[in-house]
Amino acid sequence: MSNPEGNTENRAILVTGGRQLSGEVAASGAKNSALPLICASVLADGPVTLTNVPRLDDVLSICELLESLGAKCAFDGGSLTIDPTSITRQDAPYELVRRMRASFLVLGPLLAKFGHAEVPLPGGCNIGPRPVDEHLRALGEMGAEIEFKKGVVYAGAKKLRGEQVYFNITSVGATENVVMAAMGAEGVTVLENCAEEPEVADLVNFLRSLGADIKTPGSKRLEVRGGLALKQREPYSIIPDRIEAGTFLLAVAATGGGGTVKRCEPAHLTALTEKLREMGVGLRAEGNDITLAPNGRLKATKVRTQPYPGFPTDLQPQITTVLTMAQGVSVVTESVFEQRFSYLPELKRMGANIIQQDNAAIVDGTGVRLTGAPVDGYDLRGVAAMTIAGLMAQGETLIRGFGHLVRGYEDFIAKMEGLGADIRLVDKDYELKNNHG
Repeated sequence: MSNPEGNTENRAILVTGGRQLSGEVAASGAKNSALPLICASVLADGPVTLTNVPRLDDVLSICELLESLGAKCAFDGGSLTIDPTSITRQDAPYELVRRMRASFLVLGPLLAKFGHAEVPLPGGCNIGPRPVDEHLRALGEMGAEIEFKKGVVYAGAKKLRGEQVYFNITSVGATENVVMAAMGAEGVTVLENCAEEPEVADLVNFLRSLGADIKTPGSKRLEVRGGLALKQREPYSIIPDRIEAGTFLLAVAATGGGGTVKRCEPAHLTALTEKLREMGVGLRAEGNDITLAPNGRLKATKVRTQPYPGFPTDLQPQITTVLTMAQGVSVVTESVFEQRFSYLPELKRMGANIIQQDNAAIVDGTGVRLTGAPVDGYDLRGVAAMTIAGLMAQGETLIRGFGHLVRGYEDFIAKMEGLGADIRLVDKDYELKNNHG
């Protein structure tokens, strides 16, 4: 499967700032939901069709991974059909798994369906350690024999058994992997301290649509009955991408503009919309739309990232960037991924007044005006943040790292252009004009 954006390695984003964004933009399906749902299709006894699937590098990579195991994947517009009945291998290739962390989510369904899985430790964005200890400990408690050799996890079980499992940390990936593994266990698996992200709920709802028996009797608790046959009766639609929707809301607010993000789920974005209101942005949520009113100088605020329903770490770089020109001193505390602040030096190159103290960024936007410059984005959300910085800045900003962006945003350039942004792709060695005339 090829990337619709073509070769991204030598491309960069050129943004000329100073325009207020306005108009409408529609959110795509959620990348962080699509990936576990595609992995979960391994559990089905027949073909599975997903709709509202974003055509992204990460989605194409996970399809390529399943195809390497023998599955068949076919896109038809925004629909993806996966036939897992032809899977003959349970050893995921390192060259595919190393591309992104979500590849590790094939471990649970392969183990549940075939009693064996070999999955290398994953790669992905460099935003700090995200160990898989919780995944492996939980699977071990359910009867899996786990070995670790030369960077590969070998997991085997003649039959997993239902157990009571408590997650020591609230982990989205561990919750997803173990829920999928529990589909192949004898009896009932009770999971405590589960992640509550909308993407986890989407996985649970998808499995239920295949015939799974999963109960949610209380906060952070799941009860999964294994051993049931899973078969799809009708296509399943993936939830909207709350991080993409949030990125566009912040981009519009950053430029003082007004506009509407359509086909989103406002209930998934409450932590962000409350912060936008604190910053002086007028907004209205109606149905599946969020509309922002044009704003003046934004106000400083405090942000702390937390697991859902708290403020998402995947929107932290974007809101921090917006706060570089907000009146007053903001404090942004990152409590999820310790290396999430890799973009701060790039913002400083553009004139931002930021001091990092351990896991907090102190941002003084009083009197600050960003100026365009050549900058680097070192991960997916960092590139999105630097694009917002370019929209806010005077002159041209060249953002290298487009390859990261296409992992998580579908048609990003076209959607920004639709809102009125002066943005285009250029060669990464493009020389900026004199921003000071």
